Amino acid sequence: MNFSGFIAAFIAVITIGLGFAWVIRLEYWFGAHLAKWVAVLGLAICALSLFLPGFWAPAITGIFGGTVVWGATELPEQAQRVARGLFPKNPNKSGPQP
Repeated sequence: MNFSGFIAAFIAVITIGLGFAWVIRLEYWFGAHLAKWVAVLGLAICALSLFLPGFWAPAITGIFGGTVVWGATELPEQAQRVARGLFPKNPNKSGPQP
């Protein structure tokens, strides 16, 4: 029996779940204006996965990089959810406000 797919799927679900939390926190503390830099970071992590040896290191790194890129696309949407009152606004946040 080969559990590679099951383990990779489990890691993806955990990473995506943690991605929801960091998107909310990043928007709360810093704002959605960092979305472009977060996307660049995610793409760099994905590029790093191309140069790692073996199976698991590049797989986990690629999953994490893809989650970071997806999180970057969610930051502006999270700012809109904050503006609609669905999430709390940080009154002490530095940077552009939605």
